[in-house]
Amino acid sequence: MCVECVKVKCPDRVGGFLNCGSVCLETGSYLVNFQGCASCHSRENIQIQNRHTDTDDEEGEERVTYDHVCAVCEHLIAEHQYEFRIEGEYQEYSMVCILCGRAEDTVSILPIDPNKQLNLF
Repeated sequence: MCVECVKVKCPDRVGGFLNCGSVCLETGSYLVNFQGCASCHSRENIQIQNRHTDTDDEEGEERVTYDHVCAVCEHLIAEHQYEFRIEGEYQEYSMVCILCGRAEDTVSILPIDPNKQLNLF
């Protein structure tokens, strides 16, 4: 991982657009945080390499890992880790990457999230 390639190391991705939860990427790159390749100084697109997905259907878990590399010289910019799991009535997401940031999110599998219901009394 190369901290010289990014503007901010592991930016906080909580809050997102209009405070609508966290941004947890299963694929892709957060290009806003890309400073440029520290090795060849290119600002070309970033490639994803070495993508691996591990799934445990019994536990309801998925782990995705991949590398962000420079499209020109294949310099390793960052290692990306994404996890998904089901905990009771909630889907939990997490992401850690020096380029894309750090975030966690929890979403109810029910039509109405019990934790977000308004108390009327």
